[in-house]
Amino acid sequence: MSDYFIIDTNIVVAGLLTMHADSPVARILEGMLSAAFPFVVSEALLAEYHLVLVRPKLRQLHGLSVAEIDIILTDIARHAIVLAPVRTAATPMAPDPGDQFLWGLLANRADLVLVTGDKLLLQDEAMRERVILPKTFVAQLQH
Repeated sequence: MSDYFIIDTNIVVAGLLTMHADSPVARILEGMLSAAFPFVVSEALLAEYHLVLVRPKLRQLHGLSVAEIDIILTDIARHAIVLAPVRTAATPMAPDPGDQFLWGLLANRADLVLVTGDKLLLQDEAMRERVILPKTFVAQLQH
């Protein structure tokens, strides 16, 4: 496997919330924390991870303090390749403007693949081969 991966916020959140350690999202989060595969983040993606994970409703579900969330995100950042999103006229438009920073990351390099559960992103024709489901990603890791 020669690709590098961008792990969408919904995967990190689901990985913290799942009760099934063998689920794809839990395995992906564990892989990020143990540097089991190469993955890429940007400052904007790390900020979004934090912003979402500290929401009161989510904190009630995962039971982590802000300090514990910061420790997890520091571990993730320590193992990640940090890139700045590309912002040019040639950068494709994301199906959701709030996810444009992810498309900007994908525009950095041809070997980047986004792992997400977001159906809107998964259905984008322009990035069809570069946006995959968590279960597809985990299946690739096993081969």
